[in-house]
Amino acid sequence: MIGAGGTGGHIYPGLALAEALRRAVPDAVISFVGTTRGLEGKLIPGAGHHLHTVDMIPFDPSLGAKRYLLPAALLKSGAQCRAILKAQRAQVAVGMGGYPSAPVIVGAKMAGLPSLIHESNAVPGRANQFAARLTSNIAVAFDRSRAHLAGGQDAITTGMPIAASLASLDRTALRTEARRELGVPPGARLVLVNGGSLGAARLTAAAIGLAERWRERADVHLLIKTGPAQLEDAQRQLAALPGARAVPYLDRMDLAYAAADLVVCRAGSATVAELAATGVPAVLVPYPHAPGDHQTHNARVLSDAGAGLLVPDAETTAFRLAGLIEPLLADPVRLAAMGGAADPGNHARAADLLAAKVLELASYPTSYTREYAA
Repeated sequence: MIGAGGTGGHIYPGLALAEALRRAVPDAVISFVGTTRGLEGKLIPGAGHHLHTVDMIPFDPSLGAKRYLLPAALLKSGAQCRAILKAQRAQVAVGMGGYPSAPVIVGAKMAGLPSLIHESNAVPGRANQFAARLTSNIAVAFDRSRAHLAGGQDAITTGMPIAASLASLDRTALRTEARRELGVPPGARLVLVNGGSLGAARLTAAAIGLAERWRERADVHLLIKTGPAQLEDAQRQLAALPGARAVPYLDRMDLAYAAADLVVCRAGSATVAELAATGVPAVLVPYPHAPGDHQTHNARVLSDAGAGLLVPDAETTAFRLAGLIEPLLADPVRLAAMGGAADPGNHARAADLLAAKVLELASYPTSYTREYAA
């Protein structure tokens, strides 16, 4: 049983783990727990997995007086998870972070089942800070998050589980097909603006400003992932700008990364791990309201290595981005150096490493667990 929900940053790693578990044990029974609030209601069934929903509220101080309902909600949703775990005859519970995953760990504790949490951010969220007190099995994507978790000194660093299509991505081999599929004109540089699973108004506005600035340039093309809420307005503003296109979603991130020369994006943990694993240079604009400012800490994993440039959200305008991007696009040697500077770490094999630990906790004896747990 995998607890994952809220945003794509927690859901996609959970789906990557499920994919790895299926590779190891084809007949494994895998299901998910989430809530009715987040993207899990669309993404998890869309990937072919059953989603159980529970009554949980966010670990969010901005809820005001409602935050005092958190202990009762956690107890109630934990009991719901305990019942689900028992009914499903689950052998192990996994929490991928975010408030929908905490009840799974509480339910496992109630049911006396082994459990594991995975922390994806450089600075852990509140849900995992709590859940880490209920399990001795902790996995992290980045070493620097250990200091912020109870028992973190004993955590294993698995990296961030990413989709198999990205873990094995050969950008050079896929580039021609990717550019054709995405409609990138021959000879043009592609700048991908990725606002994350829900889009980012700040990035979309800056990207539209770049499209206006570059309207006479045939050598630069913009692909802007807006999220569904901003799509119609963005398409209207881009109608007279042939060098840019807005899309609500990208089903094939492998194509997007293979085609792109540079990415402008938020700094969610999944995005940072994907960039590190695939070697795509980036301009990172951390979401300023992320708990604990964890996106800035995530971004520094790449910027400190020279694989990305970090720009504060408040400074992200078309003018500011142009001053960074235009010299990069004119300097392919520097772009290539940035792409090669990222430490891919364990991200490409993180899903397999995490799956091995899950199967070990489930007492599932396979050569797979022996290979990856070593």
